[in-house]
Amino acid sequence: MDTMRRTLLGAAMASPLLAQFSGTAAAASVDDTWGTVSDAWVEIRWTAPAQAQLDRLEAVVEAVPPARLIKGSEGAALRFPVRTGRGEPSLNDLSKARGEGGLDGGLTVRTPQGTFRVTRLRGTLREEVASGTCVVNGVEAGHRSLFRCGVAEGRLTAGQVPADRPLKVRVGDMPLHPTPDLVEAFSATFGKPVFSTGTVLAHLSAEGVYTPPKR
Repeated sequence: MDTMRRTLLGAAMASPLLAQFSGTAAAASVDDTWGTVSDAWVEIRWTAPAQAQLDRLEAVVEAVPPARLIKGSEGAALRFPVRTGRGEPSLNDLSKARGEGGLDGGLTVRTPQGTFRVTRLRGTLREEVASGTCVVNGVEAGHRSLFRCGVAEGRLTAGQVPADRPLKVRVGDMPLHPTPDLVEAFSATFGKPVFSTGTVLAHLSAEGVYTPPKR
């Protein structure tokens, strides 16, 4: 496997966030049922299995402002402001939620093999699978379909407003599972990982104001 592929896979595994958003985004069908998202942020808090894999890679994750690295009793997390966002939250059935958006800031992953600066994160959610694009050390590259998002397992909080008015929505602790594609690619590059498709590598939380489309 070539050096660039090893570099991107190593960086992807160094942070569940990068693994979620790196790659060639699956085409999302933007239509008139999609509204916009504003005043929003996304936070990824990785789990003990993810930290164990980071330790194996001897990787250290740092935030690129305006993203922030947050450390607490529940572990470390990266929080990103949402630059742009569109979607359909499907509050009555979260498993059908769809959307796409871009994040401000990025992250730096430092390993014995090199330092990887990841910016211009843009993600797509469709059928509970996250894909997207990013730029690693100035080069746009990555993989598709790396995480299965347990959207319906997250904790949803939403205000009560008329259907055509902006609505503040928060989703907490949505589990992120690696897809078979991620496990296969990682195994081919680094050997058997400490995780499987049944492992929760991170929890995603997000908050923002959803403005429905004009009818």
